[in-house]
Amino acid sequence: MGPEAPTPRDQWSGTIDAMEMHEFIERARGLVQDSTRGYDQKIRQLATLATSAIPTPALSDDAQRALDERVICDMYEGNAPFAPRYVLPDYAKALREGLDYLELSPPESLDDAIAFLQVMYAHVPSVTTYPVYLGELDELLEPFVPADMTDDELDAKLRRFWIGIDRMVPDAFAHLNVGPHDSRVTRSIFRVERSLRQAVPNITLKVDPEVTPDDLIEDAVRTVFETGKPHFVNHPMMVADHGDRYAAVSCYNSLKIGGGAHTLVRLNLKEAALRHTGTSEQFLAAALPHWVELTAEMGEARVRSLVEEQRFFDTHWLATEGLIDLHRFTAMFGIFGLAECVNHLMVLDGNDRDGAARYGHDADADALSVRVVERVAELVAARPMPYCEGGAGYCSLHSQGGIELDDRVTAGTRIPVGDEPDLLSHITTCAVHHHLFPAGISDIFHVDETAVRNPQAMVDIVKGALGQGMRDFTFNLANNEFVRITGYLVRKRDLARIADAAHVRHGSDHLAAGSENAYHLTQRTAQRVGCHERSVR
Repeated sequence: MGPEAPTPRDQWSGTIDAMEMHEFIERARGLVQDSTRGYDQKIRQLATLATSAIPTPALSDDAQRALDERVICDMYEGNAPFAPRYVLPDYAKALREGLDYLELSPPESLDDAIAFLQVMYAHVPSVTTYPVYLGELDELLEPFVPADMTDDELDAKLRRFWIGIDRMVPDAFAHLNVGPHDSRVTRSIFRVERSLRQAVPNITLKVDPEVTPDDLIEDAVRTVFETGKPHFVNHPMMVADHGDRYAAVSCYNSLKIGGGAHTLVRLNLKEAALRHTGTSEQFLAAALPHWVELTAEMGEARVRSLVEEQRFFDTHWLATEGLIDLHRFTAMFGIFGLAECVNHLMVLDGNDRDGAARYGHDADADALSVRVVERVAELVAARPMPYCEGGAGYCSLHSQGGIELDDRVTAGTRIPVGDEPDLLSHITTCAVHHHLFPAGISDIFHVDETAVRNPQAMVDIVKGALGQGMRDFTFNLANNEFVRITGYLVRKRDLARIADAAHVRHGSDHLAAGSENAYHLTQRTAQRVGCHERSVR
């Protein structure tokens, strides 16, 4: 192994006042000597370290203590972020009207449109400094595809585009959407994906049972078999929460196009529960409101800092040219550790039956999980948040997929890795939570190699899961080169390169490596796909 890389906690927390100058210098030195990171990755990490020298927005003593003890988490975005975490520009408006700032005229051909988007991507900010949203690619490009263009010609153009995205936006948080309608561009994207087998970009297929043909879903399923993508999202549910102009970005965050999310703060339900000594009823009545309020306080401080002090929306060209609107932004309130929270509360209530009555395996535990999530949703919906008109004036609840620093705690509302029940039980246990998370939720299902021989069965499973109320359905094929770690996609060979202290191009691979080392997420229980899937519907 080469020089030990500083962890994100080391890189992204603490002010110069809180740490000695020599410690700050050593952290910077660790970054520049890290053999697994390229030049651009080092520049970006050093910039984040620099922002951590700025004091955090003022918090109450209780909120600061909760942050220090990691009951609440600021996702290590830097102490004073100067851009929103997630930005979703209105690319369609940009293509229609052109861009003054970038001196780009409206495109007239497919080549022009692709070049236009590539230039624009280089200037869209996010928490990773790369764009997390690449647009509704089928809607953006389909009008530029001539009727007489052959599939081979279209594939060749999109293939060059895809290579450009991977090389210029080397981050698995970069995400595009297609569907729910069929299109030549969507079909070409899937063909190109199967040909190139890249981890970037991430893709979501919007599915509406009324308009999305089964053979398009099957085409997507076959693409997942080879590349681990796309996701499948419940289009009618998304429209009900966000309207037609929404997108899935980053891992599986659901936000409004032309808007985004100022920040993401999250509550560790496991740690909140461990600090409780009473019954589950007392936890729901008194403890949970306390922790939700402290998390919201942290979120509000970061939102006000961004809007009122950094003044991003007054100065950035995306805002001045009308491609984003402050009124379409929200802040994400994330939760994780539901499984551990519920299992601990079952112990406190004396109902755990020596560990047998646990989340994902017991009706009482599952019922308690619903009550916990519903209570959080109720509290978040009652706590106003400034500059969050995109969330109707409140935070948007999010089931957070986890980061590499999470210590023995399960992502979001998921069932712990290696403890998954059978596929049907897994789906029905998790699906009941999905409608409560407008800002995104995902469960990752690991299926064995038999699925490749039965793609129609996977189509039925996808449709059945969405019909059960899942907002987002994602599956991995066991033993595939591509694997989803928390939500973004990585290649196993890149994880191996990091283990050997070798350089990798994708910044997200470093996060994936940390999570895999901690939780062995590639070892999720692989479910056999047979004929039982029709009972999901």
